[in-house]
Amino acid sequence: MQQPQEVAVSTTPKAHGKAVSVICLLVAMSSLQGGAALAKGLFAGIGAEGVTALRIGFSAIFLCLIFRPWRMPLNQIVWRPIFIYGVALGSMNLAFYMALRTIPLGPAVAIEFTGPLAVAIFYSRRLSDAGWLGLAVFGLYLLLPFGQISGGMDTTGVLLALFAGACWAVYIVVGKKAGDANGRMSVPLGALVAAMFIFPIGLIHAGTALFSLSILPVALLVALFSSTLPYSFEMIALTRLPSKTFSTLMSLEPALGAVSGYLFLKEGLTLSQGIAVLCIIVSSIGITGFSKNDPQVSA
Repeated sequence: MQQPQEVAVSTTPKAHGKAVSVICLLVAMSSLQGGAALAKGLFAGIGAEGVTALRIGFSAIFLCLIFRPWRMPLNQIVWRPIFIYGVALGSMNLAFYMALRTIPLGPAVAIEFTGPLAVAIFYSRRLSDAGWLGLAVFGLYLLLPFGQISGGMDTTGVLLALFAGACWAVYIVVGKKAGDANGRMSVPLGALVAAMFIFPIGLIHAGTALFSLSILPVALLVALFSSTLPYSFEMIALTRLPSKTFSTLMSLEPALGAVSGYLFLKEGLTLSQGIAVLCIIVSSIGITGFSKNDPQVSA
């Protein structure tokens, strides 16, 4: 008679830990999308290029203070994957922010999400994923500027979001190689490469406005909400959640982007745009959530 009670007691901490991890991941995604909405508010002052430069610059500083990459001897660093990783990171952020100039946050996140979706499908060995791919393609089709089907979505914005997604795919693939070669130091080193690549672009575009005292505090918040906080909370969730659960929950990011766009930027979606975002979310859940492998990521 005591065994069921013992089981209930022993599983309660695990259930509680999983619930906390889910909350951490939702906070991370909400923080990321809130940061994007905050960043869009700075475009009028320093442009998407300037915002990207400050976000990546501050993020690189934060990450270097956390990881202290100077402790790693230079002759032990494998620079090739770090360089590609950093360029992909910088290009992804710049293209995404430039896309936000002309298209709403929710659809932009959904289009960019096709990058990791493509990586998952490429490495998949299941025939059923072809159906999920078709659903994602249909969602993407609804967002493309064919006549009025997309509700007037800007062609340049859509293409920039697609390019950001392609950079995200490269970031995922090369990031693993950089991590295998350099360990955790690949994160701050990649951010430094991205900053050295992007900051001059932002400086050329925005000039001295980049250092305005009315801009810097908000840009600091953008870096915190878009990089430091999401990374910290995602690491907590990643070490406690099964990888399939983690990936499935991450699929909700386009929906959170749409909610953030509506709440903070007053960006409503047309019916076709809403259906498109939903198609991409369901496709991502289908690919990650129905995978046979469900390894537990341990700390």
